Order: sequence, then C-alpha cells, then structure tokens
Amino acid sequence: MFIESNREIQLVRRPVGLPSKEDFQLVSRPVAELKEGEVLIKNLWLSVDPYMRGRMLERKSYIEPFGLNEVLSGGALGEVVESRNELFPVGRKVSSMNGWREYFTSTGDDIQLLPSTEIADQAFLSVLGMTGMTAFTGLTKIAELKQGDRVFVSAASGAVGAIVCQIAKLKGCYVAGSVGSEAKARYLLDELGVDAVVNYKTAENLQDSIAKACPEGIDVYFENVGGAHFEAVLNLMNDHGRIAVCGMIDQYNATAPQAGPGNLSQIIIKKLRIEGFIVFEHWHDYPAFVEQMMQWIEAGKVSWKETVFNGIEQTPDAFIGLFKGENTGKMLVKLA
Repeated sequence: MFIESNREIQLVRRPVGLPSKEDFQLVSRPVAELKEGEVLIKNLWLSVDPYMRGRMLERKSYIEPFGLNEVLSGGALGEVVESRNELFPVGRKVSSMNGWREYFTSTGDDIQLLPSTEIADQAFLSVLGMTGMTAFTGLTKIAELKQGDRVFVSAASGAVGAIVCQIAKLKGCYVAGSVGSEAKARYLLDELGVDAVVNYKTAENLQDSIAKACPEGIDVYFENVGGAHFEAVLNLMNDHGRIAVCGMIDQYNATAPQAGPGNLSQIIIKKLRIEGFIVFEHWHDYPAFVEQMMQWIEAGKVSWKETVFNGIEQTPDAFIGLFKGENTGKMLVKLA
C-alpha cells in the first residue's frame, strides 16, 4: 500500500511564551512501500501533553528537544493497515510515541499491541496509559500514599489530576484540589467525590482558600502547577509531608526566570520530602499498574473525561488549549 498523502505536523520555530499556530506547519509527504518485517500504522488517536512544551526549547533536559522542520512525536493509538511482520497482523490496534502524523511505518520495535478489552481504545492514551501511570506512580511510589492522608492536588480536573483524586479517594484519603472554573469544580465534587475544591481564578487569597479546603493541613501534595500554588501549599503542609512534583505548568511558557518561593525554609521546619519524577523511569511497573487500574475501571470505581479535537490539522490547537485550561480530563485528537 502506497500512501501518497500522509499529513504530519512539524515544528517550524521554537515558541516564545505561549505557543502559537505559527510555530507549527501541516506538511504532506508520501509513505514508502513496506520492506520485509515492517508494518504500516494508521493513527486513530493522538495525545497532546504539557511536557511536550519543554521539548520545543533547545536546551538540555531529561529528553531530547524536538528538531525544527521535523515531524513532532507524542503518544498515539493506531491500527495496522498493512503488514509484512507476522507479530503485527492487519487489524490489530497498537500504541506508540509516533503521533502528530496520520501514518507511519515501523519494524515493531517502537509499537505495542493493545490487549483485548471492552474498554475504549483511547483509554490507553489516558487512564490506562501514561496519564494514569503518572498519577499512580506519583501517589503510590513517590509520595508513598497512606490511608487517611490529607491530599491536595493542583490542576485537579486535568488528565493526571482527576486520576490522582480518584486513586487517593480509593485509598481512604481526604482529597481537595484546585481548578480554574466552577464547571470543573462541580465535576470534582459531584462526579469524583472530592471533599473540597478551590477555584484559584476567583479566590481572593489562594493560601487562605486552600487552608479552608484543607482544615487539617496537607500530608501529600501532588504538584502539577508550581508558582503561587507551591508557595501557598508549603505553608500548609503537615510535618513530614511529601510532595510529588509531576509538573509545573505555571512556568512552561515563561520568557524569563521566575522568582522562587520565599518560604523554602518550611522544607526544613516541617521536615518535608519533595521529589520530582519522570514516569518513563518507572515503566517497568506498568503491567502491575494496568492490572490494578483495569480492576478499578471494571468495578466502576474510576472514571475519566476526554476533551476531543478532530483532525490532524487541529493538533496544534489542542496542544495550545492545554495552557489555556480548555480541557477537562485528557486532551485528545481524533483522526478517524
């Protein structure tokens, strides 16, 4: 099968501040005929994630930056449409990191077969994929969550945050979180059973609002935002509290160094443990995570939401929307 028009998104300039559509370009180019041992994948769903913003900068980090005028990459779910590899027959669904394009070829080394399940395929880009794994790892391994902990989650209605809230509730914890709209607050309270919610956009004083939501202090903080959230929570942590630093979206589009919190002495006074983590370093635990998460999903104990854009050309809009708070739950792009 020769694919003459395979559309892909390339990064054509490095964003300064909030990314814009002009930083990206939709390019069409053909896909070569398959060689022996290769498969042709048609992507069905693409994931856009905040960590990709850091890869758009030319700097040393935990992962290589994206190259200019090259196709971007990200989580994707696709279907084998042609195969010269018996391990990947036509019709099987696979996951990969070869997103931001409609088709790609593979030798099989960079794709994984999806298990047979009644759960929607795209769940393997969210609750059963990197998103859910991040929430599970940060809470259970990094923060060493214990029953009865008082937990606070920033960006609590986002893809990771909403799963964090549910796992913490399943573990018998008091859970509060911050969001940026009343609709997101209702989602956490009414659908996820979170104990208290702070709308940081309407709060007159963020620290006072978090303190009211967490009257017994905070044992575990799942950090997705940074900035004012981090400073406020440091003052409200209980002794020997644990902070799992997943992300700091407040700083991703900063154009100059940001001033650090003026209350870092709280780390010493309260004997806090703060640890950043990258989920890929814990991927050996993925099978155990999937087994547990599927049990929760099948028992109706975990749910998730998706915000969906349609078409490869909408991928930059979906990505930019992450930084404008346009998503509730996982941000996805549907290609077919």
